[in-house]
Amino acid sequence: MELKTVVPENGKKIGDKEEKNKRDIKPTVEEAFRFLEENSRKVEKTRELLHTADKIDVGVLSHEIVEETRLYRLLHYRPLVSRTARTPILVVYALMNKSYILDLQPDKSWVRNLLSQGFNVYLIDWKTPTNIDKYASFDDYVNYYIDDCVDLVTKSNSVEKLTLHGYCLGSTMSAMYASLHQEKVRNLATIAPIVDTENDGTVLANFAKHLGVDKIIETLGNFPREYLYGCFSMLKPFKQGVNKYINLVENIDNAKFVQNFLRMEKWLYDTPTIAGETFKQWIQDIYQKNLLVKNEMKIGDNVIDLSKIKVPILNIVAEEDHLVSPQCSVALNDAVSSVDKRIMHFHTGHVGLIASSYSQNNVLPKVGQWLRVRSQ
Repeated sequence: MELKTVVPENGKKIGDKEEKNKRDIKPTVEEAFRFLEENSRKVEKTRELLHTADKIDVGVLSHEIVEETRLYRLLHYRPLVSRTARTPILVVYALMNKSYILDLQPDKSWVRNLLSQGFNVYLIDWKTPTNIDKYASFDDYVNYYIDDCVDLVTKSNSVEKLTLHGYCLGSTMSAMYASLHQEKVRNLATIAPIVDTENDGTVLANFAKHLGVDKIIETLGNFPREYLYGCFSMLKPFKQGVNKYINLVENIDNAKFVQNFLRMEKWLYDTPTIAGETFKQWIQDIYQKNLLVKNEMKIGDNVIDLSKIKVPILNIVAEEDHLVSPQCSVALNDAVSSVDKRIMHFHTGHVGLIASSYSQNNVLPKVGQWLRVRSQ
């Protein structure tokens, strides 16, 4: 039987077509192997790099430690200009994560920007509570620690009043302080304050409203750092647990991207313990009972009445904040009695508000302008 080559109507031999397909497959397979090899290299480089995240430099601005106690350090940043505003700024950071987010890196440093605009900046850097600090309450933080720092700053600058500048829970504590010690406050500048939790629809707020905090603190004493990190991680589980690492692998050869990533990663994991009594009061009185905005919250022997605040107030709010709803923060302006009060809204998130290129270019110039005319 004679074998014949079958020639289709278009004139091409089937045998020729098969040879062509083999030639086409070969480079495709080679490309696949190269792709796998390249991604294996990137994954291994990423794995090695993540082990060094805790060694990266953060908070590098030159400063002196004015005072140090068991629960805080008062830092004074060295001026970057020859002449500074007369009214000093005391930054009150939150009790969760670490304050170096305000000086994460030179091109995204909130503090550096304020210094370059001619402000005299101090910062309360909260230290991690130990078991013997489990009974430290808002009364201690507001009426003793913050008050002591205010006195140190005003005395060293020969002024009677300063600008109190808080971030997140630090803003909330700043508002508490201003309501009780207004005679020492010239301006109140808040960033994402937690005020009216009835209007806070974030995952964190809903979680806090249903948290059995009594049993946790009774059992553990303080609120552990691991629990706090777990709370933050559940807010955006795919982004925090998967997507960000995929992005890191894809950009592992981009030195600038990697440095930014490592600094933020270090900060995210650097979550301190919170003193048990303070955490308990924060959850129960602010989130579950919403006492602060109702002017019914009590710290020590004092009732916090926000309507007593009459100093100029600047309230800075992130429209895309997933930790504190904008509606929760703007309530502060309605609660105070200040005539000179302003809200600034920005299209960014909770951290982007203070540690991003957007913050440097859009937020801080406006904040500095507001502060400057009230600080001479």
